[in-house]
This record gives sequence, structure tokens and C-alpha cells, in this order.
Amino acid sequence: MGPHPAVAAIRLAVRRVLHDVLNEHSAPHTAPHDAPRATAPLVLVACSGGADSMALASALAFEAPKLGVRAGGVTVDHGLQPGSDLRAADVVARLAALRLDPVESAAVRVGRDGGPEAAARDARYAALDAAADRHGAAAILLGHTRDDQAETVLLGLARGSGIRSLSGMAATSGVGGRYRRPFLQLDRQTARTACMAQSLPVWDDPHNTDPAYTRSRLRHEGLPALEKALGKGVVEALARTAQLSRDDADALDTWAAQAEAAVRDPAGLLECAKLYALPPAVRRRVLRRAAIEAGAPAGSLFARHIEEVDRLITGWRGQGEINLPGRVVAQRQGGRLVIRQG
Repeated sequence: MGPHPAVAAIRLAVRRVLHDVLNEHSAPHTAPHDAPRATAPLVLVACSGGADSMALASALAFEAPKLGVRAGGVTVDHGLQPGSDLRAADVVARLAALRLDPVESAAVRVGRDGGPEAAARDARYAALDAAADRHGAAAILLGHTRDDQAETVLLGLARGSGIRSLSGMAATSGVGGRYRRPFLQLDRQTARTACMAQSLPVWDDPHNTDPAYTRSRLRHEGLPALEKALGKGVVEALARTAQLSRDDADALDTWAAQAEAAVRDPAGLLECAKLYALPPAVRRRVLRRAAIEAGAPAGSLFARHIEEVDRLITGWRGQGEINLPGRVVAQRQGGRLVIRQG
């Protein structure tokens, strides 16, 4: 008798990602299982102890040895709740019980920039990056599900940040494709059912039901209201929208990268007349790339900032310089757009 359908589904999703990692990191003409363990790629799972990440950790522990992949785990202690260090130690014990190695807990200090959710996310990814660098990991698996993707699309829509925000989370992201999200095509209930079928203990983070957090309100109030008004299938439709938007955004980004060289003069300055001739979606991407190159933090550069810079091209009436995040300024000088540190 085979595994429970939910368990089979999560294992298949992880197996596909591990095959991708092996294809990218194994030596040519060498079978993965023939590689010495010390040289086999290491894949880490980021595990909070919740159902999504515990299902992911279990699937990794099952699939990795069959493919000759080393598998480990990391849990991040954000220090935001009493006893968080004890919970992190418990997650480490669970990962070790799954025979993952190495396993560790990373304690972080969460700042305040961008709000509590963004600050916690930034601290978490910094800790995961550090763990991957320290252990030489080829990839880190994240347990984001189709439900998480739907929530991300709605949050992007609410911010009015454009098509890139609507594209949600990528299946592969980070420097060198470090982060992998095997569960983006699976719903949250599948992961929870897989944990129940395997008698895996899970921890439900109280922050996930705390209405003080935007994503929590969206999860427990916003999405149910949408499903009540529009019928079932909203989550699937939003996830599908994310993929279509990502394809469109990737194509426009490529076009903008190719167009950028053609709109600069021999000194490398952006020519306003040539920028004006570009389609708006391409022009704004060129402007965004230029602002980031000048030192504006990508995470703090919003659509409204780029729209203000764009008006220096499309609505020029002698206005002064535009202040951007990161102490970057944009101004029009003699038919050229100058974006630099202030």
C-alpha cells in the first residue's frame, strides 16, 4: 500500500526540485548516487515547525537519500514571543529526528524598517543566507503554498505596485537560484493533511491568527470574504494570475534591459527624447533600474517614486529634482535625465 495521497503529492514536488538541484550541481556524466557524500550537494529546509515546513522537511528527509543529496535544516528564532528559543530548540530536535544533518537554530534581532512583517522577513532571509553560506548549501527549500501565493498577489494588488507585485513569489529566487518553493502548486490543506497522515507534530504560530498583522487579516477575513462573494476557486485563480503576470513581467524586464543601452548618450547619461519614445511599461523599468544602480534600495522604491521620475520625461514643466529612497535624486538637465546620489 502506497503513501497517503497528500504525502505522495508533497514528496513528488520535492523530488522534482531535488532533480533540478542535482542537474545544476552534479558533475557531468556522474550518476547522483555515485557521488561521494562529501561532494554531494547540500539542500537545507527552512522550518518554523508549522505544518507547511514540517511537511517539507519530512519530504526532503525521505527523498534526499534516494537521490544522493545531503539534507539539513534551519529554524529561525525571531525572538518575538516568550519561549521562542525553546520552540526553536524543539524544531531542531524534530529535524534531527528526521535524520537531517546539519540542523541548527539561528537567533535574529528583528528591526522596525518597513513594518513588523517586512522586518521579520528581512531578518529571516539574512539568517538563511548566512546559514547557506556557512554550510555551502546549493539550495534552501521554503514551504510557501498556493494559498501563500494568493495572499501575496492580493497584497501586491492592494499596494498598487504594478505587474511585478502581482507575479507573487517565484518558484526559484535569490542569488544563484538559492531559494526553491516546491509547494506553490499545492494548497495549505495538503501540507497539513500530510503531517497528520505521518503523525508529525506541528506548531501553529499565534502570529498567523493575530489581526494586528496584515497577512493574518487577509488570510482569515479577506480571502474568505472573496470566496463567499465570488465562489470557490479564488485561490487557484490568483495563483494562476501570479504565473501569467510573472511571464509578462519577465518579458518586459528583458525588453527594458535591451533598451537601456540605446537610450544613453556616449557619456552614459539617459536621453529624455529617446526615453519618451519607449512604451511606458518599458521606460519605467529603465528608470527603476537606473535608480537602483544609483543606490536606491529596491525594496523601498515604489511605483509612486518611479511615476514622479517619469513625469520628468513625459510632463516636463521645469520642475526640480525628485528625491528617492537611499538619498538618490533624479533631475532633468539639458535634455538628459541625471539620477545620482544626493
